[in-house]
Amino acid sequence: MTYMAIEFYIFVLAVLLLYYVLPPKNRWLALLGGSIFFYWKALDTGAGMAVILVTIAIAYGAGLLLQKTPKRSILAAAVALVILPWFSCKNGNYVLEILLHKDAVSWIVPLGISFYTLQIISYLADIYKGRIEAQRNPARFALFVMFFPQIVQGPIPRYDKLAGQLYTGHLFCEKTVVTGFYRMLWGFFLKLMIADRAAVVVDEIFDLPHQYIGCYVLVAGVLYSIQLYADFAACISISKGVANLFGIQLADNFHHPYLAVSVKDFWHRWHISLSEWLKDYVYIPLGGSRKGRIRTFINLILTFVVSGIWHGAGLRFVVWGLLHAAYQIMGQLTEGIQHRAVEFLRLEEDSEIMIWIRRTWTFLCVMVAWIIFRAENLRTGIQMISSMFRVRNVWIFTNDALLSLGLDWKEWVVLIVSILILLLVSVKQERGVVFSEVIFRQPLYIRWAFYLVVIFGIMTYGAYGMGYDSQAFIYGGF
Repeated sequence: MTYMAIEFYIFVLAVLLLYYVLPPKNRWLALLGGSIFFYWKALDTGAGMAVILVTIAIAYGAGLLLQKTPKRSILAAAVALVILPWFSCKNGNYVLEILLHKDAVSWIVPLGISFYTLQIISYLADIYKGRIEAQRNPARFALFVMFFPQIVQGPIPRYDKLAGQLYTGHLFCEKTVVTGFYRMLWGFFLKLMIADRAAVVVDEIFDLPHQYIGCYVLVAGVLYSIQLYADFAACISISKGVANLFGIQLADNFHHPYLAVSVKDFWHRWHISLSEWLKDYVYIPLGGSRKGRIRTFINLILTFVVSGIWHGAGLRFVVWGLLHAAYQIMGQLTEGIQHRAVEFLRLEEDSEIMIWIRRTWTFLCVMVAWIIFRAENLRTGIQMISSMFRVRNVWIFTNDALLSLGLDWKEWVVLIVSILILLLVSVKQERGVVFSEVIFRQPLYIRWAFYLVVIFGIMTYGAYGMGYDSQAFIYGGF
């Protein structure tokens, strides 16, 4: 049962009805039952369910122990036990293979393990630091970890931001529910109109890297950057929309990352819950920027290595993380040169043209790193990037070459128009426009006319059917 399956929305409707039928003080039980059912149905085997339940039990007990005796050794032992299943699944069964003498990944890997592992670590660390108190009700703690709208791909919640909302029985609010419906529609637009359609071209080029070189790689890099963002943002938008139906507000996870004016700014906008987690639980404990420039750079490198390892096993993920660390270090080291270049060009730092130059440069830097991230392995990624600079086959933009990549000209038009809509909405939101508020202020008949037009457009032009897989979200693999 996935976010793109009709069964999921039948399930959501059932949980929603039960939630608002129950007395407010008991409504959290509907969320708990729904979360357990969703997780059970989403897994192929019972072993994955056993892993998450054991992890929850360990974290619950460790939280109570840390509340009573906040010792670093207890925190370290608890974190090690919580990380063990994730480490085994992500890094070739190094531990479980030795213990069980068999390939464990195929049967123990639970859904969303990378996300709930970080969620539990922050919970334990916050208890140790005295920021929160341990949850004494094991069922309520299980709901915090397994809350079904966010367990698959985040956002990664903090206990003090989410738990209170889960345990409070919310009253029905038309505005909140309508906002949730709007967010879900936006998620479907991003997924079916952009991400799944761009995936056709991206997969074709990355699957045949020796055949498609030069400008083909540029096309693949640009489209993969957009695909990844649209796909991930779609899942988060649907997650937030479903949570809104219950009156629950999940944290923002994106803030128009491709409008960033530097790579540092990009990481303030991309996967915000992960970026903040890395800052609070890796970068700052290492010393942050408090111990001089060299130590700051080392801490930055280590933080992005952790980010790379979290995304997957393989050298290319580590190099991807190191590239982002290098971008930020070079940005700090060349600040003076950048200012002098702007003065030489007689441009204002905050002028519109300067902002778009920086946005374009930042996007290109991030795109190069995404090519490494997406490639089959590090060597292939480097070869693809190298060919992009060496081979000058610009003629592919003036003949029918791009039409041989899986999309006909009509599908290219739909994809480009959809990307332009995304860009326009992003720029407007960057300038303070809140589209959900604008829509909600309209008369009822205008709102529903708008919803029906969007639904009809997605059903007509969305990428689904034979040859498409709209079931799998990219970040579910991380």
